[in-house]
Amino acid sequence: MALFTTRKPRSYRRVTIYSDERQEKLNRLVREAKREAGEPVEQSPLDYQDRFRGKFHQYTPHAQRAKESTTRLKWPVIILLIVALLNIWYFLQTGHIFGK
Repeated sequence: MALFTTRKPRSYRRVTIYSDERQEKLNRLVREAKREAGEPVEQSPLDYQDRFRGKFHQYTPHAQRAKESTTRLKWPVIILLIVALLNIWYFLQTGHIFGK
């Protein structure tokens, strides 16, 4: 029966949301210094991120086409925007909705 028992509070678990760029830069310098000195150095996730950044686009044709495409708005969207702007301009000029 849970009426007379008290629950144990949850333990505190710290999760960092923001990263400390100064600390990351300092850790990177320490790893580079150890690497130059010949000491064994463990790999950090940041090293892997730099190594694999941009590799996805090389192996998928759809991602390559999307990356090479420079226009964000296609022609149907542009036509709809022009019609909407003309409708707003007509309404401001006459006070009536276009088409009625």
